[in-house]
Amino acid sequence: MTSSPTDAGRSPPALAPHTPLAGYYKDEVEHRAYLQKIFDDTAPDYERIENVLAFGSGRWYRRQALLRAGLAAGAEVLDVGIGTGMVATEALRIIGPGGRLVGVDPSPGMMGQVHLPGVELVQGMAEALPRPDASCDFLSMGYALRHIGDVTAAFAEFHRVLRPGGRLAVLEITKPRGALGTAALKAYMRSVVPIIARFTARKASSPELWRYYWDTIEACIAPETVLQALRDAGFVNVQQRLELGIFSEFTASKAQ
Repeated sequence: MTSSPTDAGRSPPALAPHTPLAGYYKDEVEHRAYLQKIFDDTAPDYERIENVLAFGSGRWYRRQALLRAGLAAGAEVLDVGIGTGMVATEALRIIGPGGRLVGVDPSPGMMGQVHLPGVELVQGMAEALPRPDASCDFLSMGYALRHIGDVTAAFAEFHRVLRPGGRLAVLEITKPRGALGTAALKAYMRSVVPIIARFTARKASSPELWRYYWDTIEACIAPETVLQALRDAGFVNVQQRLELGIFSEFTASKAQ
């Protein structure tokens, strides 16, 4: 792997997406083990609950966000944190038969739920993508930024695997700016969502996943920090679009 633009004789400092959540794990080793287990365990429920809630945004929103980020027919896409393939499904509809999509995820359980013909699935992490330099035109990450270990390393990898002129779209749920909005979303995610998950899920750990989901949102670094980390990684045209006060679309491009 070649050095990223952030490398200047020394490695840039690591940037965690949120502070450690002691109620779930104690350190980064336990963090990775916890995520591996809970996502593998809850994979069969994940998309069903998401569709019932329509909270992680629906198919229409995902498709529109990808289009706004510059995804077009014929593109070669790398979907990082492909999960069950909800973002990838919409990307495939945009790129058409002339395009190609590779999905990367650390969870075999999640990838086992992906049933998309022609998609190549690769187990791996955002901080060390198992892909060649300059190998894709477009990189997407849907609602997975909060689950990685090092934002700095991940963004350096995103820059490395994109071709010059390539586009990036990181979709994420961010905490509302106002106290009332934050309180309402917290009540929804910590109380209502686990109840819905309990009645619709097949796996006992699914309600816990959705409680954890909120806790990572509440503790996550500010959007301004994400934007600066993208700039530090060498990206240009770095922007954030906010929908409904919580759906953030971080977009950027790699210079020609």
